[in-house]
Amino acid sequence: MVPRLFCWMIASTMLVATPPVMAEDGYDLWLRDARIEGAAGQQIAAHARTIVSLNSPSLAIARQELQRGIGGTTGALPALSDMIQQGSLLLQSATSTRAMAVSTEGLGPDGYAIRSMNVEGKPVTVIAGATDIGVLHGAYAWLRLAETGAALDRLDVRSTPRIGLRLLNHWDNLDGTVERGYAGQSIWDWWRLPDYKGPRYTDYARANASLGINGTVLNNVNAKADSLTAAYIAKAAALADLFRPYGIKVYLSVKWTAPMELDGLKSADPLDPAVAAWWKTKADEIYKAIPDFGGFLVKANSEGQPGPQDYKRTHADGANMLAAAVKPHGGIVMWRAFVYAHDNPDDRAKQAYSDFKPLDGQFADNVIVQVKNGAIDFQPREPFHPLFGAMPKTPLMMEYQITKEYLGQSTHLTYLGPLFEEVLKSDTLARGKGSTVAKVIDGSLEGHRLTGIAGVANIGVDRDWSGSIFNQADWYAFGRMAWDPDLTAEAVAREWAAQTFSPDPKVVAPIVAMMMGSREAAVDYMTPLGLAHIMGTGHHYGPAPWVSELARPEWNPVYYHKADRQGIGFDRTKTGSNATGQYAPALAKLLDNPKTTPERDLLWFHHLPWDYRLASGETLWDGLIHHYDRGVEAVAAMQRDWAALKPQVDAERFAQVEAFLAIQHREALWWRDACIAYFQSVSGRPLPAGSAAPAHPLDWYKAQSFPYAPGHPK
Repeated sequence: MVPRLFCWMIASTMLVATPPVMAEDGYDLWLRDARIEGAAGQQIAAHARTIVSLNSPSLAIARQELQRGIGGTTGALPALSDMIQQGSLLLQSATSTRAMAVSTEGLGPDGYAIRSMNVEGKPVTVIAGATDIGVLHGAYAWLRLAETGAALDRLDVRSTPRIGLRLLNHWDNLDGTVERGYAGQSIWDWWRLPDYKGPRYTDYARANASLGINGTVLNNVNAKADSLTAAYIAKAAALADLFRPYGIKVYLSVKWTAPMELDGLKSADPLDPAVAAWWKTKADEIYKAIPDFGGFLVKANSEGQPGPQDYKRTHADGANMLAAAVKPHGGIVMWRAFVYAHDNPDDRAKQAYSDFKPLDGQFADNVIVQVKNGAIDFQPREPFHPLFGAMPKTPLMMEYQITKEYLGQSTHLTYLGPLFEEVLKSDTLARGKGSTVAKVIDGSLEGHRLTGIAGVANIGVDRDWSGSIFNQADWYAFGRMAWDPDLTAEAVAREWAAQTFSPDPKVVAPIVAMMMGSREAAVDYMTPLGLAHIMGTGHHYGPAPWVSELARPEWNPVYYHKADRQGIGFDRTKTGSNATGQYAPALAKLLDNPKTTPERDLLWFHHLPWDYRLASGETLWDGLIHHYDRGVEAVAAMQRDWAALKPQVDAERFAQVEAFLAIQHREALWWRDACIAYFQSVSGRPLPAGSAAPAHPLDWYKAQSFPYAPGHPK
C-alpha cells in the first residue's frame, strides 16, 4: 500500500483535482478526510480559501490539520496567508497580535469558539481559543462540522469540556503485550525508545487531540517498578515531547513497592518518612525530565497488588503520601477504587463502597478517586457504581473500559456509546432527583474543581488500531462524551459514521441503526435481565455459567447467578447481601422491590423463581430464553443490513466487517445454546414454544477450551 503521507505530498504539491485512490484499511480512523463531492464539498472550499494564523507548535498543527482536511475533501489546498480575505479561516488565541475578533472569556485552556462573521469587512470564519491548544481543538471541531454537513456560513459555536481530565489508560506492559488488548501488541516500542519515535505516535496524538482527550497513562495499572527507572523515564519523556503540542500530558501507573524493589527500602509504609522521601525524590526526577508530567495512577490492595493496607494504613494514607510528592509540581494522584480481595465473603459488589465510603473527605486536594462504572468489572450491563453520589467530599473519576474484555473482545460489533450514556444519565438521587452520575464526575453536583474520566484503551499495532473498524467507534465515543457528557450515543454514532464511511444519509442511517442496537443485542445473547460475570474464567471469552470449582467463591460464575431448581439471580436486597443499602435511600427502596427494579437489572438485585412474571406477562424462564433468541436474531439482522451496504463501502473494510459479523453470529448462537443448556439442566423446565433446543449437549459446551485466548496474561 502507498503510504498516506507520500500520497498527501503528491496531492498537495500538484493540487490535483482528485486524490489518489488508496486502500481503506482503517488506519486513518475518523480522520480520513475523504473527497466530498457536490454542494457539500463546494461549501467547504468556499469557506476555507485561506488560513490566517500566527505560528506556534500547536497552531502549526492546527493549520496542517485544516490543510490536510480541506485538501482531502475538496481536492484544493487552502493557502496560508497573513492577510484576511473573503472565505478565510482566521485562527486566533490569546497569543495573537491581532485584535481578538471573538471573546474567549470562559473557554478555559481547552475550549474554543467558532463563529461566522465579518472581520475587516470580509466574511470569514473565526476559530478562537484562550490558548493555542483551544484553537487546535476548534480546528478539529470545524473539520468535524464540515465533514458531517453543517452549514458553514452561519456558525456560532462555543464549546468547553465539562470534565477536566480526559484520559486513556493503557494497560500496556513493558514487554510489548497488552493486558485485555485485542488489537495486537502495544504501540509503545519501549525497546527502541527514546531514540526512535515512529510516525504512529504522532498519528495517535492527532486522533486523541481531535476528540479533546488530554492525557494518556502509558503503562498497565498492574505496574512494574522498572517504569520508574531513569531509562524508562527518558522513554516516557520522549513521548511527552511528541504529545505536548497536541495538548496531551503523560502519566504513569506505579507499583506500591517500587521503593523496595528499586532501592532496597525495607518497607513501603506510607507513614514511614524514608518512603515519603523516596517518592518525593522520584517525583522530582520525573518532573526534571517531563516538566508537565500529569501524575500517578495507582492500583493498590487489589488482585494481589501491594498497597498501604499491607501496613494497616488506609487508601487515603497511601494516596496522600504520593500526592504530597507531586503537588509542588502541579501533579495529581488518581487512586483506583477497584479493590478486589479475598475478604468479601457475602458480596464482591460491596467491597469498594465499604473500603472507600468511610474515607470521604480524607483525601488530599490533588487526589481523585477513580471508580469503575459498575461495582463488579466492566460487564455488558451493570447498575452504576454505588460510590457515585456517596462521597460528596471527594472528587470521583469515572473509569470505563473501551477495550471490550467482556463484550466480544475484538470481533463483536457492540458499540459502547449506549453503555456510556446509560451510566452518565443514571440518577443517583444523592441530592434529590437529577443528581446524575454525569453531574458527580463533572464536579457540578458537589462543586469539585478536580474532575476526570478515564477509558481503558483498545489501541494496538493492528493497522486499524482497535482490532476492527467498528471498535474505533468506541474510542471516538469515549473522547466525545468525555468532552460533553450530555452528548447522545446516537449523535456521536452519526458523526463517526459520516467521517469514517460517508456522509451520505443512505450510508449513515443503516450504520447508526446497527450501532445503536448492537450493545443491547450483546446483553441479550450474553447476560440478559441483569445476569453478570458468567463468562469463561481467566480469559473471559465465551460462556461458562457452570464453573464452580475455583478456589475463591467470587472467581466462579455460579457465584453471580446463583441458579438453582427454584430460581435465579443474586439477592442484593435488604433480605440478602443488602448491596442496595449502598445507594441513596430513595433509590434503595426502589431496588429492594422487584416490581420497581428496572427489568434490565432484575437478576442483579433479586433471586426470583423461574415462574416469576415479567412485565410482558411471560414467566422469567420464558423471558430469559426469548432474550437469548432475540440477541441472536439481532446479529443476523446486522448481517443483512451490512450486506445491503456493499455497494457503498470499500471492499477491504466491507470484507472485514462481514467476516467479523459472521464470527459474532456464530458466537452469539454459542452463547445462547450453552447458557440455555446449562440453565435448563438446573431449572428442569421445557423451552417455550418456537425456541430451538441447543445444538449440542451441555457436556460439549463444558469441554470447550481456549488456552491461547488473546489479552490474558499467561
